[in-house]
Amino acid sequence: MAPHGGRNPVLGGGIRGIRRTGHIVHGSKESPMPASTATKTNDVVELILRDHRKMEELFRTMRNVEADRAGALQEFSALLVAHAAAEESEVYPALRRYKNVDDEDVEHSLHEHEEGNEALLALLEVEDVGSEEWDEKLEELVTAVNHHADEEERTLLNDARENVSDERRAELGAAFRKARAEQLEADCGRLENVRRLVESSSD
Repeated sequence: MAPHGGRNPVLGGGIRGIRRTGHIVHGSKESPMPASTATKTNDVVELILRDHRKMEELFRTMRNVEADRAGALQEFSALLVAHAAAEESEVYPALRRYKNVDDEDVEHSLHEHEEGNEALLALLEVEDVGSEEWDEKLEELVTAVNHHADEEERTLLNDARENVSDERRAELGAAFRKARAEQLEADCGRLENVRRLVESSSD
């Protein structure tokens, strides 16, 4: 996957490009939205970052042959689809209105969401979680998602932190939470829905 705008993405590892003002709390495996009562926030930047860290955690589980790989994939699929849908409906349109947020970065992120869905579908369609094919498709998914998250953190999220007020980021965070929850409630990560998303993006 070619870097965007001459940037050098970091593939396959932790994503550390964004300038943070607070500590990112990893969530439990029971909740797709990691949060603790001590650090609950509606800052949309922090909420997106928490999802990225949760995705990394699920990748580690899926790479573990002794773990419940199928269960982790099911959780990951729901998280990825809900996260992307909430960004596309609530976050990206709002960021486009800021002159210091590059519209090209928004378009690039939308394209990478499509690539992530394609890689996710390819993995979901492999029936044997212990097969070499499953491992291969997993690594393709890891590469696609980590590439996108790294670029998004170094471009859109840094731009949002620097140009969007705390109050507005909180408003966007509340909208992001709501849209994300609605997607999860609708079982957005099921195979049939992911296939529909991929097919609709290719029309």
